[in-house]
Amino acid sequence: MDSMEQIYRKYAKNVYGFLLTKTQNPDLAEELTQETFYQAVKGIDNFKGKSSVSTWLCGIAKNIWYEYMRKQKNQVSLEEASEVSVNSAEADFFKAWSNMNVLKVLHKLKDPMREVMYLRLIGNLTFRQIGEIMDKSENWARVTYYRGKEIVIKEAGL
Repeated sequence: MDSMEQIYRKYAKNVYGFLLTKTQNPDLAEELTQETFYQAVKGIDNFKGKSSVSTWLCGIAKNIWYEYMRKQKNQVSLEEASEVSVNSAEADFFKAWSNMNVLKVLHKLKDPMREVMYLRLIGNLTFRQIGEIMDKSENWARVTYYRGKEIVIKEAGL
């Protein structure tokens, strides 16, 4: 395995981008990115090579994000979530309708479907990347996203 310095240089932007999609806060994303790599150094012996380094790091980042949210008691309001800018092709589809209405429906989706929708719409991640992050296949990510999109269209009356 590469040295942690090489791994940091290679993957820090990806981990930061992943966390930025979760936090929508550059400072917090940077802080959580640093914590991710700190935890990776501490747990390097746990990496068995069964997944890519990127997937392993995003898994650590996801756990750190969840821990942060538990500590914050999920205080993110729907109004704050509606201020999130979305720039992907799929997001353009949803921009034609009330963001608040779409966000309400997205918020009601159960995980992992909700997370797939957020990673695709807000994170601009590919289905392959989403599958890697969630330890599933690219096809699973596509199908989950499609089903979520169908629910949003139906529930939001689009």
